[in-house]
Amino acid sequence: MSGTVKRAFKYRFYPTPGQAAELARTFGCVRLVYNLALQARTEAWTLRQERVNYNATSAMLTGWKKTEELAFLNEVSCVPLQQALRHLQVAFTNFWSKRAKYPTFKSRKRSRRSAEYTTSAFRYRDGRLTLAKMTEPLDIVWSRPLPESASPSTVTVSQDTAGRWFVSLLCDDVIPDVPATGAVGVDAGLNSLLCLSTGEKVTNPKHERRDRAALARAQRNLARKEKGSANRAKARLKVARVHARITDRRRDHLHKLST
Repeated sequence: MSGTVKRAFKYRFYPTPGQAAELARTFGCVRLVYNLALQARTEAWTLRQERVNYNATSAMLTGWKKTEELAFLNEVSCVPLQQALRHLQVAFTNFWSKRAKYPTFKSRKRSRRSAEYTTSAFRYRDGRLTLAKMTEPLDIVWSRPLPESASPSTVTVSQDTAGRWFVSLLCDDVIPDVPATGAVGVDAGLNSLLCLSTGEKVTNPKHERRDRAALARAQRNLARKEKGSANRAKARLKVARVHARITDRRRDHLHKLST
């Protein structure tokens, strides 16, 4: 029998300068709210042995927005900020259940830059996605179609260390009941990328050999830079970009094989 599952569909997009600035502000506010809530919950447990839950941190967020120092939190959508508090609640739940370590503070340089929007903070119509606080839809590269009549329940926007922008849409997807067919064996070949039991061979483009040599050079250059220096930050960005190029080429090659 067929079934319905939640599935995330991830795409590249290219924001306008205004959208990029808005998202950058949102990422910073999300990180700040997460860290403030984590600090408050840590102090409550350390000083008073008190467990602070999501509702309490949500009330704290309302208070923070009314202060002069944190009034800028009102400039971004409130939904990603609330979602950050929910993610922190999940992290503490996993910690108390001994499924994970104690939550750590988010770093401006190290942590993933992302923001999560629920249905009240975005509009999806006719293949056009518009986020809260924005007047224009995102310029998304629809590399694959969404499920028919898809209605995203959650949208996550992120930016990787190479500066690429991604949007992930969580949708309901129906998995059809496919009858079993004859199996085909797959093995990694010596002179080819893959060898199938049918006798077919998939050639190896060998483009990764050159890219991985460039990645090794970039990593060696990074290792020579002084920690905390501007040159080290530039070298780290170079490593991220080379790694992103390898990932893109591998994905494109696998896409060609599947089609």
